[in-house]
Amino acid sequence: MPRYRLDIEYDGTPYAGWQRQDGPRSVQAAIEQAIRKFCGDTVSLRAAGRTDAGVHATAQVAHADLTRDWPADTVRDAINAHLHMAGDAVVILAASVVELDFDARFSATGRRYLYRILNRRAPAALEKGRAWWVPKPLDERAMHDAAQRLVGRHDFTTFRSAQCQADSPVRTLDRLEVSRDGDIIEVRAEARSFLHNQVRSMVGSLKRVGEGGWSAHDLAAALAARDRAACGQVAPPDGLYLVGVEYGTESPNIP
Repeated sequence: MPRYRLDIEYDGTPYAGWQRQDGPRSVQAAIEQAIRKFCGDTVSLRAAGRTDAGVHATAQVAHADLTRDWPADTVRDAINAHLHMAGDAVVILAASVVELDFDARFSATGRRYLYRILNRRAPAALEKGRAWWVPKPLDERAMHDAAQRLVGRHDFTTFRSAQCQADSPVRTLDRLEVSRDGDIIEVRAEARSFLHNQVRSMVGSLKRVGEGGWSAHDLAAALAARDRAACGQVAPPDGLYLVGVEYGTESPNIP
């Protein structure tokens, strides 16, 4: 029974998130259905990260065990054909045969997220659903400087969802950078793993810094409080993208 790694891109807008569930459409269910129509196999995909409703991905990774050997290109193209026929906003970028001990979730050594903010007075047209529109001017330099207070190993209780099921709130944040390109502010975060809603929570608090409502010291105090009530606004899912997953010593699958 060969195991295939799938590299996946999707627009999360029409989905209730990655994870299969009763009722609402999910990315996982869309791919599993396409696989079933392609080869008749009923599979349960495991992904590197369970993105929430409305969150996008340019480099999600999942694995599936199929009952027979197929050329990797055939797997990619056949799944894509059925996804297209179903009208799904999901694409398999690549399929590859991997060792049976490869696990898309547990073999991952790093995850990278991008959060995009449209910072201009005019609302979004092309970026609607793909960026957080913030009309008030933001100071991206102040946001970046404050963000460095969160880098390192900390108890991130303040910045995790009350529904987070992780055993520990302690995580090591390897990178948190804020930059601007025209009207778009980009927040890039990198860690081995993240807590539920951690990136969106950090971005919402950084927005408060950018507006001048908080200083870097205030952000550090919120972190030290270890209290969800100390968190700023949680940023909406529209602007969040899973953009890279690392495995072992391989190069990240993002620029």
